Amino acid sequence: MASPTSEVNSTDRAIEVRGLDFGYTAKPVLKDVSFRLEPGAVGLLGPNGSGKTTLLRALMGHLPLPAGKVSVLGRDMAVAARAARRGLGWMPERGGILPGMSGVAMVAYLGELGGMPVTDALQRAHEALNFVGLADERYRMADTYSQGMRQRLKLAQCLVHDPDWLFLDEPTAGLDPRGRLAMLDLVHDLSHAHGFGVILSTHLLADVKAVCDEILVLRDGRVLDHARVDAGAERDTAVFVLEGFGDREAFCAALAARGLEPVPEDRALLVTADADHGPAAVLAAAAASEFALRRLQRRTETLEDLFFKLVDASGDEASGALGALTRGEGGER
Repeated sequence: MASPTSEVNSTDRAIEVRGLDFGYTAKPVLKDVSFRLEPGAVGLLGPNGSGKTTLLRALMGHLPLPAGKVSVLGRDMAVAARAARRGLGWMPERGGILPGMSGVAMVAYLGELGGMPVTDALQRAHEALNFVGLADERYRMADTYSQGMRQRLKLAQCLVHDPDWLFLDEPTAGLDPRGRLAMLDLVHDLSHAHGFGVILSTHLLADVKAVCDEILVLRDGRVLDHARVDAGAERDTAVFVLEGFGDREAFCAALAARGLEPVPEDRALLVTADADHGPAAVLAAAAASEFALRRLQRRTETLEDLFFKLVDASGDEASGALGALTRGEGGER
């Protein structure tokens, strides 16, 4: 699969949104959305109803937009969406399969709709189907494909015109574990080995961990935050759960004297401390206060825990959860 060679604007492959508000009715769906993306793998996260699909439609120029709000590949999507779409590939969550057409005919047809000559579209259709693993099924009627094959076919449709960016809306929806992993491998290869920009819209945190380098989090139509994900980075601090019996106030004072601020949680105490040296400081505080420590456990949170905390929290709590999410507290990628 060739790297992107879009003719839209070879000097500007970025996506930029500035203060975008949009609603299908009087009620807004997107509210003051602003961000800039350079080509790479971006996870678009948010609970159902947060505006993810509407944002993708705005980036595709499928919505009536005010001028100067959405720029894709150097084009204002309010006035030049058709030109910009030559550099975009769209994989919808639903639909996208035309009955009575073979896989290769469908992909070639999408290439022709994108402005490619007939012979070029057919050649590229064969190449795209081979890349996604459907070479042996290319002449079979697409409406007889399994769900996994349909998702691969839709990915091939994204690729046929060699775009700069791929917008993938729930690409692993309905796939079994093996099919899901195969799809994620394809997406990772496209973004990291072939240089395509990818926006992966999903509610599955594991998919983001497997593919993405940065995240864009939506909640109630607003960008909660936009940050890089460095799941492989080492953490300098950790949260420890402490339980025991004795003079709890004296123990807390001894912890505070060592720079550790205990936070009550039910019958336990939580302290945030240096990941390597924190346990020794806790033990020293327990010895100094004659507190019988029976539990000293490092708390681990999954990426899903942190994401739920993020979208449910507000203010400083959300900022803290996002920091944990982007530092990779959910484990290795």
